Amino acid sequence: MKPARFLADYGMVLVLALLCALFSALTFSDQTPTGEAAATQVASLLHQQFGQNPRVLVAVRDQPDDAAYAAALQRLLSAPGAQPATIIKGEPKDAREALQRIAAAGSRLDAIACTQATGAWLVFSELKTDFPALGEPRVITPRSYRWPNFLKTENLLNIANQIAVIAIVAIGMTMVIITGGIDLSVGSLLALSAVLTARFIRDFAGGTSASPAAMLLACIAAIVLCGAVGAFSGTMITRFAIPPFIVTLAMMLVGSGLAYILAKGQSIYQIPESFVWLGRGADLFNLPNAVLLMAILYGLAHILMSRMKLGRHLYAVGGNSEAARLSGVPVKRVLLFAYIASAVLAGLGGVIMASQLKSGSPTYGGMYELYVIAAVVVGGTSLSGGEGRMFGTLAGAFTIAVIQNGMNLTNVESYTQKVVLGLVILGAVLVDKARRTR
Repeated sequence: MKPARFLADYGMVLVLALLCALFSALTFSDQTPTGEAAATQVASLLHQQFGQNPRVLVAVRDQPDDAAYAAALQRLLSAPGAQPATIIKGEPKDAREALQRIAAAGSRLDAIACTQATGAWLVFSELKTDFPALGEPRVITPRSYRWPNFLKTENLLNIANQIAVIAIVAIGMTMVIITGGIDLSVGSLLALSAVLTARFIRDFAGGTSASPAAMLLACIAAIVLCGAVGAFSGTMITRFAIPPFIVTLAMMLVGSGLAYILAKGQSIYQIPESFVWLGRGADLFNLPNAVLLMAILYGLAHILMSRMKLGRHLYAVGGNSEAARLSGVPVKRVLLFAYIASAVLAGLGGVIMASQLKSGSPTYGGMYELYVIAAVVVGGTSLSGGEGRMFGTLAGAFTIAVIQNGMNLTNVESYTQKVVLGLVILGAVLVDKARRTR
């Protein structure tokens, strides 16, 4: 493959990799393991220094991470015939009382396993002087290491989960822009879908006691209604030749207004706790369900655009609609499909957002149409139509998410972030213009 062609196809992936490398370098810091990882490390140290049957007191705070660390450490130290580790949860005074009880019972300790926080308690600073009956126990804490905050697993999963909605909506926007159009209504349709979903669950599915089947029907109904709005937009564009910008601008206002009317300006939160499974759950490989759904949809969209006749027709209409018509392409039906697909995926995005936030509100989706268009443009889809790749859009969405996340980690203020994001979008359009000119 020629270098120019390679850069055209995979340049955005290279830019994304460079951004990840940049923010990784900028966010290197000392990391302290917690939970299971910390317990594994400390257990290994204890076995190396004191054999398979160490006499250990585990001192942690009464917090979830510390509790997980203590439970994992006790399990790892539980060898056959070994004395179980003593666990104390609480404050320094609780640790002092535990040490006094152990000393009064005539027992000795080899080590006191702590977290970084509890290892700094003053009660452990003079053990030999304050508790001579315990022997000379060593205070063992997890060892810190240097690693970028950006590359921490929870941060990478957070990036993927936060961009999932925008990336899913961007699939439909890519199809629309490839045909030479634009859809400004996706943000409002996202809010409308979230409100419709929450209201259907509250009013018709049983509210907080709704069954999974009823919630599924409510979600499908909301998505179908958003698809109907997309069909209306497509009809206005194809039958009456109204510019897509005007039609979708009007539907943006209509969708937003309907969302406020249906929600009466309030958030609808009478939703079962189980509804958050789609937006917050993580089942397969510990990946968020929304991220898995995003990956599946991008795989299907790639097949549609690269292996199916409909995808070829979308490119043909965007390249030259009159030539496509003369070649037998059903231009109006192709355009109608693009706008319906965009609206349906916006509706799905609204369902996911309602699941993530466990409520429906007309304020959802604000400015999302701009972020979605930015993801598509940054991903290499030409605003003139006829060019674009689904995986480019995915890379564009992640590029925007990485830039925002990296600036948050490096403490760049929100106003500056907007300036940077605007320059990134402008730069992407200039690159596309220069490439087309060549």
